[in-house]
Amino acid sequence: MNHFFNVKTLEEVFSLVDQFPAVGREIIDVGDACSRILAADLTAGRDMPGFRRATMDGYAVHAASTYGASEASPAWLELAGSVLMGDVPDFGLAPGQAASISTGGMLPKGADSVVMVEHTEAVDEGSVEIYKSVAPLQNVIDAAEDFARDQTVLADGTFIRPQEAGLAAGLGFSELTVYRVPRVGIISTGDEIIPITQEPGFGKIRDINSYSLAGFIQEAHALPVRYGIIKDNPASLKTACERALQECDMVLISGGSSVGTRDYTVEVLSSLADTQVLVHGMSVSPGKPTILAKSANKPVWGLPGQVVSAMVVVKIIVIPFLQRLQGYMKPVRQIRVPAKLTRNVSSAQGRRDFVRVVLEDNPFKNGPLEQEACPLLARPVLGKSGLIRTMIHADGLLEIGEHVEGLEKETLVDIILL
Repeated sequence: MNHFFNVKTLEEVFSLVDQFPAVGREIIDVGDACSRILAADLTAGRDMPGFRRATMDGYAVHAASTYGASEASPAWLELAGSVLMGDVPDFGLAPGQAASISTGGMLPKGADSVVMVEHTEAVDEGSVEIYKSVAPLQNVIDAAEDFARDQTVLADGTFIRPQEAGLAAGLGFSELTVYRVPRVGIISTGDEIIPITQEPGFGKIRDINSYSLAGFIQEAHALPVRYGIIKDNPASLKTACERALQECDMVLISGGSSVGTRDYTVEVLSSLADTQVLVHGMSVSPGKPTILAKSANKPVWGLPGQVVSAMVVVKIIVIPFLQRLQGYMKPVRQIRVPAKLTRNVSSAQGRRDFVRVVLEDNPFKNGPLEQEACPLLARPVLGKSGLIRTMIHADGLLEIGEHVEGLEKETLVDIILL
């Protein structure tokens, strides 16, 4: 078997996301729905808000009754009543009439707009002067202006934020159908890896990857499950993989993806039932020796053991696959911000480079127009690729395409935020 370094581009790997289905669905209380993914379209059962309501304190009027009103020539209107928030008016307005109204109050019949109280003056208990004309529906939310009855207000695959949860509650949904939270198994491999509670001797390092990878998984609103450290033994690794695949929806194996004679990940994955190795090598740096396998419709990743490479790979490619499991209809784009490079950056053709950068304020952002590139500067983090401090100091990743021989100082770039 010779999978290694039959590398795929990042786009080719991304295209494989469609081979993996979303996890199952469950029904939960709307109060627990934030940060979950909606698993069924949400349709409004009624107009929202359902009645015309004022957005300002003032006077409900028929707009035509105010046309031409000004401070020099105010419109004089007869008061027909008043409306407090929560009241249902038991009267209507005829032309030339007005009703005092509070923010959120329901407009009486015959009213189609609200004059702000600042543009009025009460003449006596039965009349008011209007000093500014209004247009129909000015300072008013119409009955179906937010959402109309039978309209799909939230689609299957929507990430539920507080505002979406509030909308669902406002439409009377006490429960929502959502995708289950994916469980992601994390396995660290290597004879050199020891538990974090032990003091490392020469040639040994504490298990960093289990914790950093778990953090990325939690940040993506999934549940990490750590399976401990597996030594360089194919039988032990196979047992751990089988258990993780039974209990989880995705598995990350840290280490064992290079060409070393003691790296068994590809061989172990190939020996698992109903498993196919889809990728062994990506044209990216760092992270070239990355593995992706499909085991009974579940993605299994063989990540580089080098801590920076593992984190970069999770950020740029593993998370989009996780989003598919979570129920997103398409992977969510990474948040990027524009910045101006502070120095030249080299790159090799034929691979996509991800360079760690620090973001700094641009001192010229408020200067002459010809000096204003953007508010931020991107300063590459210097240091060897295996140093975790390069990730600690970094605010983001600069992506350099396969067919680019580096970037020059002062180039305007987009930075993937970490």
